[in-house]
Amino acid sequence: MILVVDIGNTHTVFGLVVNSEIKIHWRITSSLARTEDEIGILLKDYFQHSNYNFSDVTGVCISSVVPDLSQAYVWMSQKYLGIDAMIINSDLDLGMNVKYRDPKTVGADRLCNAVAGIKNYGKPLIILDFGTATTFDCIDQSGDYIGGVIAPGIETSIGALHRRAAKLPLIELKIPEFNIGQTTEESIQVGILKGTIHSVEGIIKDIRSELGQSAKVIATGGLAKVIAKKTDIINEVVPFLSLEGIALIYNRNKI
Repeated sequence: MILVVDIGNTHTVFGLVVNSEIKIHWRITSSLARTEDEIGILLKDYFQHSNYNFSDVTGVCISSVVPDLSQAYVWMSQKYLGIDAMIINSDLDLGMNVKYRDPKTVGADRLCNAVAGIKNYGKPLIILDFGTATTFDCIDQSGDYIGGVIAPGIETSIGALHRRAAKLPLIELKIPEFNIGQTTEESIQVGILKGTIHSVEGIIKDIRSELGQSAKVIATGGLAKVIAKKTDIINEVVPFLSLEGIALIYNRNKI
């Protein structure tokens, strides 16, 4: 039984993997204030509530884009499970070549998405992740990770607009049917949410011009379903792609 941990800028997601299947998952806020003891106690409670034994965990694997948070999870694993956690990075055997100019600078979440994407959907492939940032990751016909695109995430854009412009409110994450907003809220919804759809479609069109028109497009992240309902360019939504990737990388590298 493997505990996989995906530490993001906004949320941290845990998954319990048994025989390569994600049995259950939990989501908490990513807080720098949390100690290893708080994390351990939270997880014990989650396991008990889900009718699993925390002590049955035999491996821990962590993907993190927040280095300052990672250590608390490593200490939790050592203290509460007696396990040295595996940390995802480009030096591990990923089963693919990383053709970034500096592979060490590719986010662990992007590597995990790519590994799971290749296994489940083949190549060439474009992987969209709607998180704090909206990322586009590209797998070529040879199965190599060749880079991608990073843009501001939807909620990041909404929050930045609200903070920088005193009269602009936070808005409901609802994609409007109209194209001309008649209130401030509606105008922001059109600009950011519909703007995101057009941006996604345009960027994927540009990527396919280099990667190949046959490249499949899959999407993950909290707002993937919302966006996918309004565009035909996304072939499939995969909610826990990163957790699947973490488990796959762990199994390739465990001793």
